[in-house]
Amino acid sequence: MSWIETIQSFKTVVITGASSGIGAELINTFAKVKSGSSIINLSRTKPELFSDSFTVQHIPTDLSDPESLAAAACKVKKSLEASEEGPVLLINNSGFGNYGVFGSEGQDEVGMVHVNALAVVDLTQRLLPSIQKRGGWIMTIASVAGFQPTPYLATYGASKAFVLHWSLALNEDLRGSGVRTLVVCPGPTKSAFFKRAGFDESPDVVRGQLPDEVALEAFKALHRGKSLVVTGGRNKVMTFLTHFLSKALIARIARGIMRRFRLEAKKAGA
Repeated sequence: MSWIETIQSFKTVVITGASSGIGAELINTFAKVKSGSSIINLSRTKPELFSDSFTVQHIPTDLSDPESLAAAACKVKKSLEASEEGPVLLINNSGFGNYGVFGSEGQDEVGMVHVNALAVVDLTQRLLPSIQKRGGWIMTIASVAGFQPTPYLATYGASKAFVLHWSLALNEDLRGSGVRTLVVCPGPTKSAFFKRAGFDESPDVVRGQLPDEVALEAFKALHRGKSLVVTGGRNKVMTFLTHFLSKALIARIARGIMRRFRLEAKKAGA
């Protein structure tokens, strides 16, 4: 069975944040190989996805608001119960970050924790019984920032470390239940992330992957039954090296790298 056939086995995809970036490419990739797809998106912004081969049910959701998320999850559960049987793919994709020293004016650190971590756990817990009835996968988008302390991205990196370890542990909790988990850890990706983080556009100093490259690696990892995938060769090497240094030393090194990145990025965007 190829990765395409694996993806075609899913009857329904539930995703957060499919309006841009990696989320949009995950849905585009899925729709290209699966006609008649049933896709449910949870986000503030409605995705601009138009195709005769699939339909998107958009549920306006503020993932930083527990009440909004609970209401959306209730609608998703009703849709899953009303739709045809077959495996479900839940993709926890939404997330954002802020560059800068913690506590800087205008940074929503608490909101970041809600979207990047709490919403992931909350939505998954609410939908898990429905997914277990039909079988499927839970894919969570983390980051290479979750492998080490990340000065100037302190809360973002910590939130991604949380979902990285949470997803790997959840995979073992669910072993034998008919539901598997995959945590995807991309590095810098040319997407709307940088605009939300405070840049006018993705700075030239970022030599990251494109969202469609991340999406393809994610689906191929799911096909191989992986519980973790770091996308991009350079990112794989970087995360491997973090195993050989102390966390304190990594934090000091990361501070120098991130500080230089910030200065160079500002210069490039000037």
